[in-house]
Order: sequence, then C-alpha cells, then structure tokens
Amino acid sequence: MSTNVPAAATSAAAQSEQSLPLRVGVIGLGFAGQAALKGYLALPDVDVIALAGLEADRLAELGKEHAIPHLYERWQDLLERDDLDAVSVATPTHLHAPISIAALESGKHVLCEKPLARSGEEAQAIVDAAVKANRVLKVCFNHRERGDVAVLKRHLDAGQLGRVYYAKAHWMRRNGIPGLGSWFTNREMAGGGPLIDLGVHMLDMALYLLGEPRVISVSASTFSELGPRGLGGSEYSAKLAVGSAYEVEDLATAFLRLEGGGALQLETSWATFRKPGDDFGVALYGTDGGAQISVENYAREDTLRIYTDVAGAPAEVRPRVLPGEGHRAVVREFVNLIRGGDWSAHVGRDGLARAQIIDACYLSALEGREVLVSAGA
Repeated sequence: MSTNVPAAATSAAAQSEQSLPLRVGVIGLGFAGQAALKGYLALPDVDVIALAGLEADRLAELGKEHAIPHLYERWQDLLERDDLDAVSVATPTHLHAPISIAALESGKHVLCEKPLARSGEEAQAIVDAAVKANRVLKVCFNHRERGDVAVLKRHLDAGQLGRVYYAKAHWMRRNGIPGLGSWFTNREMAGGGPLIDLGVHMLDMALYLLGEPRVISVSASTFSELGPRGLGGSEYSAKLAVGSAYEVEDLATAFLRLEGGGALQLETSWATFRKPGDDFGVALYGTDGGAQISVENYAREDTLRIYTDVAGAPAEVRPRVLPGEGHRAVVREFVNLIRGGDWSAHVGRDGLARAQIIDACYLSALEGREVLVSAGA
C-alpha cells in the first residue's frame, strides 16, 4: 500500500474502521504482547486475527486459547496481510523501528511498546513514517494509566499544588536485571539499561503529571557495577539468555532542567545494594502543596499522599484510588483514536520526546557534561 495516502482514501479508511470490527495483529508473545492481546480481546468490535512470535509452543498455545486463526513465526509474514487495520509491536527494542515502520508503510496503525526506539534518530524515523502514512502511532506508557496517577493528575490540573517547581521520579530494584546475558543487557539490542527500560516509564509519568514541560538540558551519570560481576539478576535470567555480555548500565541518575525554571531528578536501577524489592514513584513540590506516589512491589492501594496545610498546621491526605487498568486502558485509547478518524495529531510524538531526552542523558553520562536537549523534545 502506498504511503502517500490521498485524503479521500484516508476518509474512507476512517469511516470503515469506525463502522466495522477492527482487525488487529499482535507481534510478540511475552508479557507485553499478552497484555495487549488481553486488552483487545476485552473490547467489542475488535477481532484479533493474527499473532506472531518466535516461541512456537507459546504461539500455538495462545492461538488455540484465544481462537486466533492466523499464526506466524516471522513478523514479516504477519505484516503482509492486507486485511489488518492495526498491529501491536511488543518485541525486543531493536525490532521496534523496523517492524513499526514496515507496518505504517503498509497502511496499518501501530501500538508500540515503550521505549519507542533505541535512540531519538530511530524514534524520529518511526514518527516520520506515521506522519507520511497518516496513521495512528501510539506508545504504550501503561504506568500513566494507574489510578493514583489519574487522581494526582486531576489534583494538579485543578491547581491544588500551585506551581510545581521541583519533582523527583525513581524506579529502583535490589535484584532486578531482566535477564543476565539476555537481549536486555546487550547494548545493540536494548539501547541501554534501566534508564531506557524503567527510567522512560518514570520520565513519562513525571512529565505527564507536570503538563509536558519542555526539557531544556540534562546532566546524567551512569554506573555498571553489579551486572558485569554476575550480580543482581532476576529469576528470568535463564529464560531470556542469548549469550550477551553485560554491556549496559545497572544504575543511572539524571538532573533535568525544565522550561519555566522547574527541575526534575530521575533515578533508576536494575540492581543496587538497597532494601529488597522493586519500588517506583514520584514526588512533587509545589508553591501551595506537595504530593507523592510511592509504589512498593507493584502495590496499587494506599500509594498516594497529598501534603497541604489545614488551619496553619501540616496535613496529609490519603485519597482512595482505584487500581487503574494499565495496558488495557492504553489499548482501549488506541482503538478509540483509530475510530475517531482524526489521526494526524496522534503520531507518537510523546515517545519521540522521551527518546530524545534519554539520548541526551546517555550522551551527558558518556562525556561528563550537561547536554542540551533538542527542541523537538
């Protein structure tokens, strides 16, 4: 299908996708791919008709369990189908760009797992393909769909904290390298370590809550102290091994200067000597109040605190929040964007901005200096 899509053809496609069951393919059989699959299966008028992945046994099992008629080991074979409206890309990071670009060029909408790509350059190429094809490109930032994030976002939008001038975001693990010797620890395949894997989630969460301020510059440091010694691996190490040496960081920290004078501190690790567990969160400091989301081992209850004054005395509010829907909410929004018909405003620019910021962080750490972030971010 040509990537130069005439306006009339685009209008006809939008009308078709609004009125008929949306036909979807999922590429990738791991956690993210299965989460996307479940999200589509829960929606009315969405048919998952194709699934692709290299794990033959899992492919057959998922196909049988969910009555998916077309199964492929090669993603290229799935994309050759001309009866697909959209695809989910839930593969190792080095495949995000080639699969997403090929899908967009064949006229399909794309939901891509985070990070959008290994670099800002690759992310730009994917966004350019979405613009040229006039198709939806959405990046799966599922943690912004948490219930505590939704409540805090409403609080912020109502101006309850005043002007937020400083924020901190973190995701820290004790033993959480997602596969020693796996593609996760291979620089060429992953693009980096916990900064691009976990840090991109927390960067997205913080910037989303703050109203998307432009990041002007970054000053970052990265460390690789435990992984190269075979320490800090998770229980999934043996399952994901591809024989790679440990080539990425296991801890990263960055200070981001924001437009308007604000600042954001970002800290992330796969493995470090700290308390056991897997913890993430954000802290916001405003002129009229503060807030903190603190999540220990993926808890979804009692995670949000609002700090204020009542009658001149410090007060803490603990809002009751719903868990949120994560991937399911992202998939629903993706489908709604496709059916909405106005695709030009939804071409993955948030994913591109995050990739450009991560690029600047890695460059800053490599060269030991503050780095300006490109204006596009």
